[in-house]
Amino acid sequence: MNEKIVQYIIRFLLGEDISGSITATIGYTADRTLFPRYNIVIIPSGFFAPSQYGHPSSLPLLPLQEIEGVPLLFGSPQTETVGATLVIHADIIASTYFLISRYEEMICRKVRDTHGRFPGKESLPYRAGFIHRPIVDEYRLLLRRWLQQTNLNVPEVKKKIQKVYLTHDVDAPFLYRSWKGFIRSLQRGNSLKKALQYKFGPVTNDPFYTFPLFWEIDNFLQQKRGSKHCQSIYFFKAGGKGKPDKPHYQLQDKDIQQLLQQTIKNKAVIGLHSSYQAGINPLFIAKEKEKLEKAIHQKITFNRHHFLANREPEDMLQLEANGITDDFTMGYADVAGFRLGTSYPVQWINPVNRRLSPLRLHPLLIMDCSLEEPKYMHLTQQEAEKYSLGLIEEVQKVGGEISLLWHNNVLADTEKDYQQVLYTTLIHKLASL
Repeated sequence: MNEKIVQYIIRFLLGEDISGSITATIGYTADRTLFPRYNIVIIPSGFFAPSQYGHPSSLPLLPLQEIEGVPLLFGSPQTETVGATLVIHADIIASTYFLISRYEEMICRKVRDTHGRFPGKESLPYRAGFIHRPIVDEYRLLLRRWLQQTNLNVPEVKKKIQKVYLTHDVDAPFLYRSWKGFIRSLQRGNSLKKALQYKFGPVTNDPFYTFPLFWEIDNFLQQKRGSKHCQSIYFFKAGGKGKPDKPHYQLQDKDIQQLLQQTIKNKAVIGLHSSYQAGINPLFIAKEKEKLEKAIHQKITFNRHHFLANREPEDMLQLEANGITDDFTMGYADVAGFRLGTSYPVQWINPVNRRLSPLRLHPLLIMDCSLEEPKYMHLTQQEAEKYSLGLIEEVQKVGGEISLLWHNNVLADTEKDYQQVLYTTLIHKLASL
């Protein structure tokens, strides 16, 4: 196993608030002659052995065992004391690696939906019943308790949400501003005068132009939590020619330019919304990023894939190669929860060659349409609120971060849709924590 990755996972589980010297007190070995060097030894399960790694036989079998109430992917719940060393047979190193590296998605290449995505409902966390729990972060709590048992002075995890990302994918900025939109307006029963007003009048009249509401709500939370602990990000498309990338808006369009400038004025960050086409062929990312940078005269370092369609784990290579430092794609479209098993940002690990990258992956906790759409979770307003607040509570317990995704167009029909009420409810909940 790559020693660099083992050390990274140990540091990740320990957390940034613990001194680096503590890392040296934890060993990952089955060599009993080395046990006296460490306060804690975690016994490798064999997951990383050449005969296992990369083979279907390496996938965990259901039902999973548990250690202190936490699902365990590899190893056994046994613990013992050897001399002064606490020996843990629960392989939380391999279990963490499995989840944060998307190892399962590499093994199960043929398990994809119609958009080429690995479905959340096919994932181990969903099938094992813990998609709503950040069990990697729960390993973090376990590890601290074990260290305390060896008389090390290790602080408890602070039960507070470290940071909130309020993110918005600008898939369809306007409904009626184009000529196609003008025809659509007439077809929906609007008068010629009304359709002309939508097409040529103030952009704020357009039903999809709900951005001022987002600016108001998001700024409220930023003021409550402080800009250091709450950031607003808008992801704009800059390419894509296929049907899934419609509507194809132009960054130099007057309305789009106005929207970009107003977004920046409201102290939000602009990120790249890599197209559906770029999800199929990641080589398109470079050109799209360049176009967006030219449009706003700023360097782009944040990305999220359209449709959350980052299809294969190694597709991240093109993000890294083109100067993207932070990706916000890592959520499932069909179910809200913890795709990477954690609420903390992680460095991307390529499971194919076990390489640790500087690219940071920010887990996406909740996307609006995941909760509501019939082909996804199909929750009522009451059910969506209860489930979402439960996820937020889980993050608070482990001291992690939250990333929410709400689209501007979902707020357009407030009479039939609960998304505006739900989003406002979640923001006020986060303001109170």
